[in-house]
Amino acid sequence: MNVIVCVKQIPDPATPYRLEEGTNWLIRPEEQILDDTDRYGVEMGLQLVEPSGGTVTVVSMGPAGSGQGIRQALAMGADDAILIEDTSLRGSDALTTARVLAAAVGRREFGLVIAGTESTDGYSGVVPQMLAEILDVPALTYATKVEVDEGSVTIHRQTVAGYDVVTSSLPAVVSVTAGVVEPRYPTFKGIMDAKKKSIETLSMGDLGAERAPEQLVLSIVDAAERTAGRKIEDDGDAHEAIVALLAERKVI
Repeated sequence: MNVIVCVKQIPDPATPYRLEEGTNWLIRPEEQILDDTDRYGVEMGLQLVEPSGGTVTVVSMGPAGSGQGIRQALAMGADDAILIEDTSLRGSDALTTARVLAAAVGRREFGLVIAGTESTDGYSGVVPQMLAEILDVPALTYATKVEVDEGSVTIHRQTVAGYDVVTSSLPAVVSVTAGVVEPRYPTFKGIMDAKKKSIETLSMGDLGAERAPEQLVLSIVDAAERTAGRKIEDDGDAHEAIVALLAERKVI
């Protein structure tokens, strides 16, 4: 089975970042890392193909930079990578991202597309579902466990309403949560092998994908500082104050 994993290179969250004046877009440095949420998707793909064979291809949209993030995925064991880089994609929204990824994925034969639930620098949380819709395949979301067998995929997921077990035919798109598997650390051999693996670079012209209107960031404000909570002294009737507070907030 051929598995395609959607990944994203992001600025290291531990380092300072800058926004472009006028657009408020994030200025992406040359050195970027693999989004931590995508490590789970890469590991899941590797574990699915290892028993019976297959390939794992990572696909990413964004500035190539030094390619460090892509190489991290290849060093983990992915076979090759597709990178879509085009200056016209600056300021793209979730729909454009899904369209571009779908166009790149559609160039390959695949049984399963794996993605994280959302990127650390975007947090839209809708790209995997959009991607499945554009590819016209089932979307199985927020998976905490993934199993593939005889042309079908089954996921487990925890929701606010209970515990779901969902099965669909292949091909399909699956979004996985952090903790679905324990990502491996690249070995020295894996790091050296990653330098020899193929990274196919594509432009919008190569894909012919449709671009949505450019998104605008009108303003950015600092998050409000967290204020101290209400402290209730227990003189024997603290439970009454707590119940009253919960009722006031319509929790009970």
